[in-house]
Amino acid sequence: MTSNDLSDEQQTALDHFHAVIPAGGVGTRLWPLSRAAAPKFLHDLTGSGSTLLRATYDRLTPLASDRMMVVTGVAHREAVCRQLPEVPDSELVLESEPKDSAAAIGLAAAILYRRDPEIIMGSFAADHVISPDSVFQSAVHEAILTAATGKIVTIGITPTHASTGFGYIRTGAPLEVAGAPNAHAVVEFVEKPDQATAEKYLKSGDYSWNAGMFVAPVALLLQHLAANEPELHAGLTEIADAWDTAERDEVTARVWPTLPKIAIDYAVAEPAAAAGDVAVIPAAFSWDDVGDFAAIGRLNSANEVDDVTVLGDGARVFTEDASGVVVTDTKRVIALIGIDDVVIVDTPDALLVTTTAHAQRVKAAVDALKANGDMDVL
Repeated sequence: MTSNDLSDEQQTALDHFHAVIPAGGVGTRLWPLSRAAAPKFLHDLTGSGSTLLRATYDRLTPLASDRMMVVTGVAHREAVCRQLPEVPDSELVLESEPKDSAAAIGLAAAILYRRDPEIIMGSFAADHVISPDSVFQSAVHEAILTAATGKIVTIGITPTHASTGFGYIRTGAPLEVAGAPNAHAVVEFVEKPDQATAEKYLKSGDYSWNAGMFVAPVALLLQHLAANEPELHAGLTEIADAWDTAERDEVTARVWPTLPKIAIDYAVAEPAAAAGDVAVIPAAFSWDDVGDFAAIGRLNSANEVDDVTVLGDGARVFTEDASGVVVTDTKRVIALIGIDDVVIVDTPDALLVTTTAHAQRVKAAVDALKANGDMDVL
């Protein structure tokens, strides 16, 4: 659909679109590469020459132009501004401490609502790998037009296998939305299933992976937040009322630490779905949340040395009869001989050795280090 094919109402909806990029989380399963001071969204994990954050911003630019807000931690301000120099201070929301996705996305929605109550907001995590961009942009385009009809819209990822690592979206009847032929009602969101249930979901064809992408009128999102999490809504409203004033710092410092922690799925998406206010755009673009080092191996197959995926500037890796993943932040020579499916992550102050099959268990090492007080390597 070209701009000439759009009705005035559809063009107005697109003009009111404002993208929000939550850039939070440490990515503990990618330790020791990803750390509190340098989380995974600040890294180039695909060998593309672009960090995950930069790639997310560039992917959204054709849809939102400069109407983009980034929500991140105070500690990451300098790195985010260095990677996204286009983002003005007015579009940078800094969290003094993490409060989960409902607070981060809810504050962005509340600030935008004060600026223009007609805004349609889209929330897209900073640490996902998506391709091709054109298919993603087409899906978001449909989501914006569907949101304009009074829906909270999620973009569902077409499953490629029976994954037990993702939540699922159960798709209902098609919706008759002009310009959004793929829009469907959402019956329910379901938690991460066991293997047998995941296989049933895949076979039925009625389920998509929940990638946590939401497009919604800010007024509707805040309405559901107020109904389901009134304490959180009240606190975010107080902060938003002061945001574009001289009182911002004082109010934020007083209120933000008191806010409850809850995910946007529980605070808004699930109850809104039960009320019939959620739609889904099933999309067939490739998507990966880069949840562990096995994912890095999948995403960087072009960087293989023999059967070993190597990531790192000037990496010095020797392989013989070996396979797996090497991520190096040093100039140390790494030699792999006669070993399969190994994961080696070499940094100046920490070394990880595991296998692709056990890559998800890296978080346990992080938890143990934290319990022992070894915060200098986290």
